[in-house]
Amino acid sequence: MKALLLALLLPALGSPAAIIGPQRPAAPVHSDPTMLQCGNLIYCGNKSSVCFADRFLTDVTEQTSLRVNRKFCPVRLDNDALFDFPFCVMSGNENFVLSERERSQLRKFLTQGGFLLVSPGCSDEKWDLSFRQEIKICFPENSLKPVPMSHPIFNIVNPIPRLTEKHGRPAVLEGLEINGRLVVVYSKEGLNDVQHATGCCCCGGNELAQPERINVNVFTYAVLY
Repeated sequence: MKALLLALLLPALGSPAAIIGPQRPAAPVHSDPTMLQCGNLIYCGNKSSVCFADRFLTDVTEQTSLRVNRKFCPVRLDNDALFDFPFCVMSGNENFVLSERERSQLRKFLTQGGFLLVSPGCSDEKWDLSFRQEIKICFPENSLKPVPMSHPIFNIVNPIPRLTEKHGRPAVLEGLEINGRLVVVYSKEGLNDVQHATGCCCCGGNELAQPERINVNVFTYAVLY
């Protein structure tokens, strides 16, 4: 997976510092295997996100020199095609329990260079509890912990001096580290950017303010570190 990222990044500018910077908006991209792809996880049969906007991928192409497919690509957690994606989003509603195959795939994906951006649809408490339980089963020696505001995900592209919920209350992001590398970013309130999501009926849920800015930073960090 790392070899694929290097092959995609080196032709652009050659160093992480040079990749960040303004550029003209690119023409719409529908499918291009030479670009970085963002997977939208399908798990537990047919569960997936319908309330996670892919708008931030367009922002990444406009705010950095990364070559990125602007649309999510559906990918099954239990399929080996998962390893074609350096970055995936995971969301949903209600309780869920992963299969042993899905747990094995998730462990392998995150320990071999993959990155996961996660939040429940509509701040769903049942989904939040299920995700925490699955992470605990998959990584019993690791745990989700608050990500300090000094972390690069808060300044790599967009300066984010503080996190607040859309109602103004202070918020935090949680993360999972493996061997010193952040591999999961999680918000129990939401990073789904429902304002730009299609077909989403997210009533009563909360969300972090300006989630698209956070998601741009997380994606850029994930493919550069």
